[in-house]
Amino acid sequence: MKLHRPLDQFLIRAADDSRLLPSHLSLFMAIFYYSEEKKPGALFSINRKKLMRFSRIRSIVTYHKCMRELVAYGYIVYQPSFDPYRASLVSMIIYRPKI
Repeated sequence: MKLHRPLDQFLIRAADDSRLLPSHLSLFMAIFYYSEEKKPGALFSINRKKLMRFSRIRSIVTYHKCMRELVAYGYIVYQPSFDPYRASLVSMIIYRPKI
């Protein structure tokens, strides 16, 4: 079964990436869920509380650790806001298959 292209590509990469934990996978799935109506690869605003609830991450420390590691591992681009009235931005990195 073929999934949505960015999700399909993520799952293929994640299957071989031993650094990823269930918390990384669930956070990426939450990001994907909230990005569905957006253009793939485009930046969109996120809400930490919604992502934590949807991904079942209960600790803010774990949430930020997973976000930081998803960036370091090359799965997402994350632009934190640090402003309580302005949302942070995130985008999924889309990989094109090699021809």
